Amino acid sequence: MNDQPRRRRPQHSSRPGSGPRKPYRSPSPDPVRRLAWDALRAVDERDAYANLVLPALLREAEKKGPFDRRDAALATELVYGTLRRRGTYDAVIAACVDRPLREVDPPVLDVLSLGAHQLLGTRIPTHAAVSATVELAREVVGDGRSKFVNAVLRKIAADDLDGWLSRVAPPYDEDAEDHLAVVHSHPRWVVSALWDALGGGRAGIEELLTADNERPQVTLVARPGRSTVDELADAVGEFAEPGQWSPYALRLADGGDPAALDAVREGRAGVQDEGSQLVALALAAAPLDGPDRRWLDACAGPGGKAALLAALAAGRGAAVVASEKLPHRARLVARTLAGNPGPYQVVTADGTRPAWREGAFDRVLVDVPCSGLGALRRRPESRWRRRPQDVAAFGPLQRDLLRSALRAVRVGGVVGYATCSPHPAETRVVVDDVLRGRSGTPAAAAELIDARPLMPGVPDLGDGPDVQLWPHRHGTDAMYLALLRRTA
Repeated sequence: MNDQPRRRRPQHSSRPGSGPRKPYRSPSPDPVRRLAWDALRAVDERDAYANLVLPALLREAEKKGPFDRRDAALATELVYGTLRRRGTYDAVIAACVDRPLREVDPPVLDVLSLGAHQLLGTRIPTHAAVSATVELAREVVGDGRSKFVNAVLRKIAADDLDGWLSRVAPPYDEDAEDHLAVVHSHPRWVVSALWDALGGGRAGIEELLTADNERPQVTLVARPGRSTVDELADAVGEFAEPGQWSPYALRLADGGDPAALDAVREGRAGVQDEGSQLVALALAAAPLDGPDRRWLDACAGPGGKAALLAALAAGRGAAVVASEKLPHRARLVARTLAGNPGPYQVVTADGTRPAWREGAFDRVLVDVPCSGLGALRRRPESRWRRRPQDVAAFGPLQRDLLRSALRAVRVGGVVGYATCSPHPAETRVVVDDVLRGRSGTPAAAAELIDARPLMPGVPDLGDGPDVQLWPHRHGTDAMYLALLRRTA
């Protein structure tokens, strides 16, 4: 059940209950739960991303008012909590209805999922969670189906999350992957892929899946030469704490609003996961043979790593070229880089068929498109959209981009191959295939550099020479980095 796609189009409706007719009462609107339901419908119907659609809905709600910070916090928790735990809640709801979930109208199922999260994943009192969700159902799906919602929620409320898991999750010793899929709300194939990537025992996979379901802190980057961590900390005040690994990172506790900071609005700082910062910093610190004047970010959109690289390059008198294939993403890169003190250029170009000559750059970053399995805590809906075949589909492009990057760097220069996925088919297998000349045009000759010493102070980086970061070990997205020096 965890691998089934999200239902979007209505198929069968719930029948209204029978009984004596009562005077009609208009539903009492609840702007917080209605906003959360609207966000879930956008995610399901339009394949929208919650991190894009939710801020727009919150801004619109604040204009209409009254809608304060606590309302926004509750709406955010309802949306992200429901998306993260969708697999678990689907299993619970399925045990409480008399039909397959695919026969429950998607709008009704979203109402039920919101109610399940309030009952099983928050401290909202049971009576408040049920009554508020039934009122939402009356407003968005009608009186008849609200009775169905009420009946299902009262069944769910009869037990807590642990009690439900003991009933709906298969025993671990009978089917470990399915057990973890239901308990930790991940598709079974994702559990299998992450377990293979970890290569460890049960503790490691459960810690990782647990971390995927925790709300990540917002992390800022103070772009060197343009702002400082101290400046950001002073502006944020009590809501700030230093980053764990990057000297340019500042983590925001609940209540910190990056959009309110002058440095962020002016582009001198930005929102960037610490794992992404570490990737850029490691490439910039890699030892070179020869000059260090021209850097390339070959897959630059939307521009976070390019901006950090450009700031670092400016301090050394180097220039950065930020290349992005899609014009609208190239425009995002240009906005992110605006005001950088050093020379830079943003170009719209296909990284597999570049416009620059071979050996034109001293350092090249290629942060390739991937499945995104390393950022499931930030984009929880993506775990329900991806399929195993998606991983294989990215492979040819990833290999082409790495081969092109190795041709773009000069002999003695360094390429950083990065991806926000821990899946071996997107990380070590790609690098190994390109280095050994498997599948496709042979790449320029290269050798791996040990990336671990270039992330000083970061523990548990494995056997090298490449690096895999993890949410449960490092508090970052699961970024992968391999550094390659061109040798001929």
